[in-house]
Amino acid sequence: MHKDWKAMASELSGAIKEVRLGSPEVTKAFSAMARAATEGGVLDTKTKELIALAISVAIRCDGCVAFHSQAAVKHGATRDEVMEVMGLALYMGAGPSLMYAAQAVEAYDQFALAGT
Repeated sequence: MHKDWKAMASELSGAIKEVRLGSPEVTKAFSAMARAATEGGVLDTKTKELIALAISVAIRCDGCVAFHSQAAVKHGATRDEVMEVMGLALYMGAGPSLMYAAQAVEAYDQFALAGT
């Protein structure tokens, strides 16, 4: 079950650049929405990234798991925090989310070990 989450994030970044070239206005708007949604407010950015990671698991999005695991590490999330939000993801996504929760923890561990 081991996936290379760092490689996945890197490969997807290249593919996303292609989409940006083909649909610059849409992707520019999406990027602005992402910045607005994740910037600190009442909830800090780390908390928002943990929520996004839980949602990534619940909707079973590999690329989302990669990017939000990486962002969670970048913003100082601990493994215990990741485990707690995996419990929430399991509650919201049931059995299939258990499979993705295992992968999200694996992705977090890979990024934490590498320092990002």
